[in-house]
Amino acid sequence: MRGVTVDDAAALADVVTRNREAMKPYEPFRREEFYTEAGQRARIEALLAERESGLTLPFLLVAGGTPVGSINLGSIALGPLRSGGIGYWVDRDWHGKGLATAAVEEVCRIAREEVGLHRIEAGTLLDNYASQRVLAKTGFTEFGVAPRYLHINGAWRDHRLFQRLLHDDPPPM
Repeated sequence: MRGVTVDDAAALADVVTRNREAMKPYEPFRREEFYTEAGQRARIEALLAERESGLTLPFLLVAGGTPVGSINLGSIALGPLRSGGIGYWVDRDWHGKGLATAAVEEVCRIAREEVGLHRIEAGTLLDNYASQRVLAKTGFTEFGVAPRYLHINGAWRDHRLFQRLLHDDPPPM
């Protein structure tokens, strides 16, 4: 796992294109440009701007130097909330190898030790059992269902909501 850079645009375009059909049931509608190097460069530039603003920490999952997925800690809120949301995906050829589980654990460590967050939230489609297993293995607990939560694959979809409390220390003053 490492931070994403604009130099990753071409490799990311390749991996998202290769995984397009496998990811379609879990993703929002994507314009054709999303699957191009230029589209990935624009996406990375937006993520890096959010990183500079303290809103997002974007990471790539890599194997042999090649991207095989990504994980982002986003919607970072400090103050008394001290929370963020996590989202991730893994190349279909790397499913079941523990990559997502290791990445979620590492992002939780960063969120606690480096950012000072109290909790992390995640949502999955109701039938995304693989992602739900990753969240359960990494200490997340389900706390509800959000009806029509996100527009995924052409429709508003219900999601299971999960959270992981990282610590109970008071926020820094």
